[in-house]
Amino acid sequence: MPRGRYSLHDPHNHTPLADEHFNCAPGPSGWRYVSQLTAPSSTAPDGLPEPGPATVTGSVDLALDDLGRPIRLELRASGWQVRGAALDGVTWVRTDPAGIEATEGNVPAHAFTGTSPAFLVATARLLRLTPSATATATRVRLVAFTDPVLAPRTLDQSWALIASETHATDNGPLTVDEYQVTALDTGERHAVHIAGDVVLAAPGIELEHLESPPSVFT
Repeated sequence: MPRGRYSLHDPHNHTPLADEHFNCAPGPSGWRYVSQLTAPSSTAPDGLPEPGPATVTGSVDLALDDLGRPIRLELRASGWQVRGAALDGVTWVRTDPAGIEATEGNVPAHAFTGTSPAFLVATARLLRLTPSATATATRVRLVAFTDPVLAPRTLDQSWALIASETHATDNGPLTVDEYQVTALDTGERHAVHIAGDVVLAAPGIELEHLESPPSVFT
């Protein structure tokens, strides 16, 4: 069961946004990812995080079925809450911080996305691409919940698996997949590197600590 910490930052100006403390694991019916977000950790002169309790700013709980579809999603941020699942496309309920009003949404999309690295792993699991430098990219429609109030936004991306390399490590072979992801509304293109169920590198995401090797999907 991989457990560790990502640091999240603005991919354009590199402003720190949060630390995401996570654990995840495949199960008999799919995959689950649970995390808690805290305010960005300050750094001591020796380069290590300053000691002391961190302020919790949100959480992520995502469960996928064995086909990579989101069967349960729960997000919390700034008092807002979203609960969703794959149902007639994707369906969700968004609740305000006071817990007074709840707004339901439904879009004929494939899955959810957001700032958490969990969504990159989830999209990769859903598409199950094969590596090819000349393969046609696969288009996917997603509903993104944007910070800080988890506002929903529908977007289209294309994904292509352009390389898959196996590296020798102390814990055995590690296969790293490199995806090319393109935002179809802007044409902006970036690379995402994933090993099993852990994101090694992506815009706005740094893997700071990992206690155990990534899970290997069958």
